[in-house]
Amino acid sequence: MPLLQFDADFPVADDEAAAFADAVTDSYVDVMDADRSYVAVVVRDDAVLSLGRAVDGRRVFCSADVREGRDEETKREFATSVMDEAAERFDVPEENLKVVFTEHAGAQMQGVDRVGGDWG
Repeated sequence: MPLLQFDADFPVADDEAAAFADAVTDSYVDVMDADRSYVAVVVRDDAVLSLGRAVDGRRVFCSADVREGRDEETKREFATSVMDEAAERFDVPEENLKVVFTEHAGAQMQGVDRVGGDWG
């Protein structure tokens, strides 16, 4: 179960957060070759967010907890897709968008009815 957490330093209406979460989930499913039913997205807004090298304007940070095993090119494709989505949807300058991946063994990702397996 990937956990994609987004922090924004501006207010985001509930309907916009839901639409963003849907777009991010679609991107994850397409790029990472994943099942939609396992993707979890959190959007936290109006947070204090300091990013090095940021410019004036809104900021968004994504912490992506994913299962280990995907290559760097695939992770980069996903990262750029969600940064593009946030930039366009919320008018965030490119310099103010960051994504950090944390990778986990499949067994570290668990639900009530299952323990995750290895990738591939």
